[in-house]
Amino acid sequence: MSVEKLSEEERKTWLSALPKWSLARDGDAIERKFEFDDFSEAFGFMARVALIAEKRDHHPEWFNVYNKVEITLTTHDAGGLSLRDVKMARKIDALLG
Repeated sequence: MSVEKLSEEERKTWLSALPKWSLARDGDAIERKFEFDDFSEAFGFMARVALIAEKRDHHPEWFNVYNKVEITLTTHDAGGLSLRDVKMARKIDALLG
């Protein structure tokens, strides 16, 4: 099953539905920064995201330092942003309520 890259119009539409995410500079990914009370809370969040990623077979690019987590979502098979990224972002957002 091939994954299609979102068109520019689709990117704009979906990004408006994800107000806490921003389009990466290259336009082929979305990103969000999270800040938690401490490392343990940040790590717990990452573990929950990892479980979702494994289930969906769609893994984020991420960076963590102490209580901060930065997540970038892109679909390499599509050569950029796809609906899989949007769905993953929504699942991640749902973890935080």
